[in-house]
Amino acid sequence: MARSSRTAHLWAIALPLTASYLLSPTNGLTQTEPYDQRVEIRRTAYGVPHILAEDLGAAFFGLAYCHLEDYGEFVIRGLIETRGELARYFGPDSLDADFRNRQTYARAQETYHLLDPEIREVFQGYAAGVNHYIELHPEEFPDWVKPKFTGHDVAAHWIEPIRWGVVRNVLRRLAVERANAAVPEEPTQEGSNAWAFAPSRTKSGKAILLRNPHLNWDAGYYEAHITVPGLLNFYGDFRVGYPLYFNGGFNQDLGWATTNNGPDLEEIYALQIDPERPDHYLFDGASVPLRRETITVEFKNGEGLGRETREFWHTPLGPVVERRDGKIYIVRAAGNGEYRAAHQFLRMMKATNLEEWRDAMRMRAQLGSNFTYADREGNIFYLWNATIPSLPRPSGGDTAAVPATVSADVWTTIVDFESLPQVRNPRGGYLHNENDPFHYSNLNQPLDPDDFPANFPQPDLGLRSQHSLQLIHNNRKFSLEDIVELKHSQRMLLADRVKDDLLVAVRGSAPEPEVASAIDLIASWDNTVAPDSRGGVLFEIWFRRYLRGDQPDESFDFGDAWDAAFQNPWSTDEPTNTPRGLSDPQRAAVAFAWAVQETKKRFGSWDVSWGDVHRIRMGDLDIPVGGCSGLLGCFRVMWFEEAEDGKLTAAGGDGWVLAVEFGKQPRAFSVLAYGQSSKEESPHFNDQAEMFARHELKRVAFTEHEIEAQLIRRYRPGEELQRDR
Repeated sequence: MARSSRTAHLWAIALPLTASYLLSPTNGLTQTEPYDQRVEIRRTAYGVPHILAEDLGAAFFGLAYCHLEDYGEFVIRGLIETRGELARYFGPDSLDADFRNRQTYARAQETYHLLDPEIREVFQGYAAGVNHYIELHPEEFPDWVKPKFTGHDVAAHWIEPIRWGVVRNVLRRLAVERANAAVPEEPTQEGSNAWAFAPSRTKSGKAILLRNPHLNWDAGYYEAHITVPGLLNFYGDFRVGYPLYFNGGFNQDLGWATTNNGPDLEEIYALQIDPERPDHYLFDGASVPLRRETITVEFKNGEGLGRETREFWHTPLGPVVERRDGKIYIVRAAGNGEYRAAHQFLRMMKATNLEEWRDAMRMRAQLGSNFTYADREGNIFYLWNATIPSLPRPSGGDTAAVPATVSADVWTTIVDFESLPQVRNPRGGYLHNENDPFHYSNLNQPLDPDDFPANFPQPDLGLRSQHSLQLIHNNRKFSLEDIVELKHSQRMLLADRVKDDLLVAVRGSAPEPEVASAIDLIASWDNTVAPDSRGGVLFEIWFRRYLRGDQPDESFDFGDAWDAAFQNPWSTDEPTNTPRGLSDPQRAAVAFAWAVQETKKRFGSWDVSWGDVHRIRMGDLDIPVGGCSGLLGCFRVMWFEEAEDGKLTAAGGDGWVLAVEFGKQPRAFSVLAYGQSSKEESPHFNDQAEMFARHELKRVAFTEHEIEAQLIRRYRPGEELQRDR
């Protein structure tokens, strides 16, 4: 394909990818031409798009076009959702979501003019890219899909809403919804791993970063590279349907990884209803009126449309979530309505050193997440990020509402950025996080919980985190390739902690011959969940039975059961060596005998290998895969769903993995297990799955030389289709 003179000019100015290049003035090209004439997409091996554009609007126009090429209607549905119009096209089951989203959409409209001009350019370009694809490919969409999306629709993705799931949990514990109270279940496995290594810990003398999020495989991670010469050169994950969304990756000088941290951002307050005046409450000695808002949503009703109207009540302190027993319960949430998060990410992506990056973080528009950072200058840095309230009264946590009668009872400020937990260039040259609190990000410099407010989390260190520390809390020096290999450790740390006790318990219980043979298998098992390893399937089924026993669902509490399962529960006195041992050997032996029969019933044999049971199934691909739940101490995290034939198929966990070394030019490896496209007819639907199962990563193309070497296609958005027509 011949290059136009404009494209040739873009390539010429993109070649010197150095620090001075990132700081150079813009190229001065006019922006009067259409978006599609200001951007070129280069697809390299495995379909990764490298988007080269003259300006930010054109760059994110190109990203939107790529998202539609690879994910189609998924993107459209997300934008319809932000408008609060799902029910109009999909029926009344979407009404609850629509009523919530109508409120955030109104916030997007009222704040759009306040956005930084660069971000408006990003949002408008992305919306235009969606419209352009719809115009060129109408046959791919239902008739109701029209190319009429705007920057407001994209901006609404980034309005921070009330976390209603958190609020509902508190209300249940307040007995407001006790009749519908949920049974405490196993904690969600969603999370991430992150590592950063200082030059003192690497063979090359260059800092190394690992990004390894764990989410469901339909979460829409999307690998891409965006270059606007003189302004932006960033490689990482760009979530499908968003121009910027909790992304991580790297530019020429630095990079970062995110891991969920779940700070306590909400406080529920109980206000006294004014007995003399309906819809008023007593506060600061006055009777204060509630504000009533009515919202009407249309929904698909057969061949026609229906309408439903609901009312919502608000106070200046926050929305009303319940009224009963003379009280008005309101939630005051930090960051509610925040609209600048994408701007903060763009500033982080453009930063050239740690101080610029930290200055971007001081915007506080990102409400949570752990950030693990590394850069070309050799710095590593960890931040427990949280736009967290500075509370004037003890928190009610998730069990009580805080009575509020005067302004002094209610929080009004957030904890200062400099007071957040953070560690820079620690002794030992490493940082890590696996979603546990911040205290042990480096064992050489643990953070004292007494140095932080009471509404910050208390110390904890799960088995996945302890596994991580076993791998990196040492004096070894690693290459980038070593890091990739280390990351794929398939050991199940739980087995190291309790297997010996299990062997003693079962062998001392006068087992039946088959059970005796099965416990011999566990004795010889290598404690891994590698595909060809035998013993892990039986062990996991045993442990879950031991943990639960024969308790019915209505009385089972996972947290209590976990703590009670071990002879030595987790303790700050031994944070990296507990929990260990079994608290109830007799129950362990009974559960093991049950597990032998259960494993045989489900899978045909109790000595079945891990990979015979655990599979990746995508299209016509059906292959074994290793990995298990982080709760069991796996660092290679995977979770599974049961298929019709009883096998367990990959549904989440490891999926997107990125490891980068910061030299004169970044050197990186990556894999996106579920591929660049959700369309089964795409060559990039499952072309990385086998590589992922083998624990291999592909070489990232970052420089122009690397892009050229891996290039499989270059085009402007829609040009081939337009030429054919």
